[in-house]
Amino acid sequence: MLIAVSLVFIFIRFSGDPAAALAPPDASQEVIDQYTEMLGLDKPLWLQYTNYLKGLIQGEFGYSLHTGRAVEDIFLERLPFTLNLGITAFFISLFCGVPLGFYAALNRGSNLDRVVMGFSVFAFAMPNFLFGLLMILIAALWFNAYLGGEAANVLFPAMTLGLASMGSFARFSRSSLLEVINAPYMYAAEARGILFHRRMLFHALPNAAIPLVTLIGLSLGGLIAGSVVTEQVFAWPGVGQLLVRSVATRDLAMVQFIVLSVSFTMVTANLLVDLLYLFIDPRIRVD
Repeated sequence: MLIAVSLVFIFIRFSGDPAAALAPPDASQEVIDQYTEMLGLDKPLWLQYTNYLKGLIQGEFGYSLHTGRAVEDIFLERLPFTLNLGITAFFISLFCGVPLGFYAALNRGSNLDRVVMGFSVFAFAMPNFLFGLLMILIAALWFNAYLGGEAANVLFPAMTLGLASMGSFARFSRSSLLEVINAPYMYAAEARGILFHRRMLFHALPNAAIPLVTLIGLSLGGLIAGSVVTEQVFAWPGVGQLLVRSVATRDLAMVQFIVLSVSFTMVTANLLVDLLYLFIDPRIRVD
C-alpha cells in the first residue's frame, strides 16, 4: 500500500501542474502561483510527501481541490454504486463461468467443449468498453432505449463488466477439473465402486475449487478499481468514474485516496485467500 501510494504521489505531480488545472483557462501566471502556494505545491517534494504520510497516520486524507470536501466523504458516496455494479458482475461471471467450465471438462473433446472454450476466449479477449458500446448502440437503435446513467439499471453494465471474468472462470474451472479427474485418487475411487456423482461431488469439486479461490479473491479485490472503463461507458456514478475525473483534473488528494483504498482492498483480499487455503487444503495445514 505504501509503495502504491508513493508512486501515485510522485507520478501525478510530474504529469501536470494541478494549480494550472484548477485555475481558470485565462488565468495569469501570478494567479497560478497563488494557487500553487495555497495547495502547498511550492514546497519541496520531500516535504510534501512527509506531510502527506503524517496526515495518513493521523487519519487525515485531504480535501478535494474542486469541492473542498473531505475525500473520504466523496468516496463513500460513490462506493455503493460501484459495489452494486461489481458484486452483480461478480455473481454473473461466477455462476455462469464456473458451471460452463465444469461442464466442458466433463465433456472434454466434444463440440460442446469447443464451443465453451471458444466463448471463454472470446469473452476474455473482448474489450469491455467495446462490448458496452455495442450494447448501448443496439439498445438505442433497435429498441429506442438508453442503458447508461441509471443506477437502478445495473444488469447491462454488470454483464459488460462480468464478461471477461466469466471467460476466466470458465477456463480455470475446466483446466482445474481436468487435472483433478486425471489424478490417481480419482481412479482409485472409481475402482472402489464409488458412484460417479459422488466422486465428482465429494472428491473432484473440492479439490478443483482450490485454484479458483485465488481467482475469486482477485476478482473480489478488484471490485473497486475493476469497473473504471465500464463506468465511463455507461456513465455509472461510481468510484471508477470519480477516479477518471480526478486524474483529468489533477485532484491530488482524491486520486491518492482512491489508490489507497484499492491497494487496501487488494492486499486484504489476497491475505484472506491465503488464510482460506488453510481451511480448504489440509496439506497446507500439515506443512
